[in-house]
Amino acid sequence: MFYTTPRYILFIHLVVNDMIQLTTTITLYVSSYVFYKINASVCLVIVSFAIFTTSNTPFNLAIMAVECYIAICFPLRHVEFCTIKTTYILISWIWFLSSIGVFPDIFLLIATEPRELFLSAVFCQRDNLFRHPVSLKKQEVLHTIYLVGIWIVLFYTYLHIFFVAKAAKSSSGDAKKARNTILLHAFQLLLCMLTYVFHFMVRSLVYLFPSNVINVTFASYIFVQILPRLISPIVYGLRDQMFRQKLKKYLLCTICFKL
Repeated sequence: MFYTTPRYILFIHLVVNDMIQLTTTITLYVSSYVFYKINASVCLVIVSFAIFTTSNTPFNLAIMAVECYIAICFPLRHVEFCTIKTTYILISWIWFLSSIGVFPDIFLLIATEPRELFLSAVFCQRDNLFRHPVSLKKQEVLHTIYLVGIWIVLFYTYLHIFFVAKAAKSSSGDAKKARNTILLHAFQLLLCMLTYVFHFMVRSLVYLFPSNVINVTFASYIFVQILPRLISPIVYGLRDQMFRQKLKKYLLCTICFKL
């Protein structure tokens, strides 16, 4: 059932993507505290995966918002628009849009930096690798475009969903639950969109608190990277009635059987 429903396919992709993202980013933070510097080639691989998966999350959530909008506002056309084929095509587009922010920087890095850089040890973060002015400018432009685009999707879909749920007078309990879910979705998406202003936010906080650089960086990472991914399984998993039923049936019964 989960592999034949677009909503659950997107949710599974979101969870797997966030698992990879958390693994890579936590690896970066642990290595920076333990080793401080690591090989630049290894750093490049880890940073590339981190950028890919970090960029994927807001796109995935935006598509899930559109799917929810179609399901609530156009229920009769939901089956027509939201098919399995369309879902996998959209997931491919998510990775394509994220690749625009990674592959050009990698090619530019290989073309402009000396070979010695890839054999040296560096403090592993994006700006220490992709430091070419073109890469920095491209990052700012892409983040601005993606931020504006996702903001438009967020407001258009969730406002329409909110008004439709509010107008559902026949089932006030369901309408209230729908509005709460919408607010949770919007809150999580807003947190994920902080990814696009993460570096600007960190630079501003470091400027205000220059003696607490490590604390500011770590707190920003927890708030921007980990917190939204902590909310995902709750909002899209445990709050979903069908998912919750299957979780109780298969996971809890399996645990009881093993005990």
